[in-house]
Amino acid sequence: MKILEANAGPLTNFEVLEFLRSKDAGKDPTLALLPNIASEYKVFDYLEKSGCKHLTREVINEFLEKCKSFKLSKAELLNIINIMPKSAVELYPIIEACDTRDDDKCTMLNALVAIVKEVLLAGTPSPPPEEAEIEAAHEEDGIEAAK
Repeated sequence: MKILEANAGPLTNFEVLEFLRSKDAGKDPTLALLPNIASEYKVFDYLEKSGCKHLTREVINEFLEKCKSFKLSKAELLNIINIMPKSAVELYPIIEACDTRDDDKCTMLNALVAIVKEVLLAGTPSPPPEEAEIEAAHEEDGIEAAK
C-alpha cells in the first residue's frame, strides 16, 4: 500500500488494519520492543480482535451505497463503520441532531441498524451461545449489555 496524500482525512479501523497488515506489523512480536513499533503492534493487536478484521472494501462500499438516502455526514458514517452498532440505542449518539433530522427517527435508526447487521456484521462470527442468549434477553428488556 502506498500513501498518496498525507493527512487526507480520517481512516476507518479497517483501513488502519489494512495498512498495518501491509507493513507486517503483527508478524513479529519481538519488534514490539522498538519504541515506534510498539504502538503499531498494540494497535494491530487491538484491531485484529475487533470486528473490523472481517470487513472488506467491497462490504464498506456496499454499506456506504445503502446509506446514501440517509444523508449522513462522513464523520457519522466513519463512526458507524468503526463501532458497528447492533441496536438503535448504540446508534443514537452517533447521529448528530438525530431528533431534528427525521420525523420518525425510530424508523431511520432501525433501518440503519438493519443495514449494519445485513452488511457490516454479516461476515462476523456470531458470539458463543451463552453470550448470544444473554444479549437477546437484554434486548428484550431494553438493557444494553455491558462489555
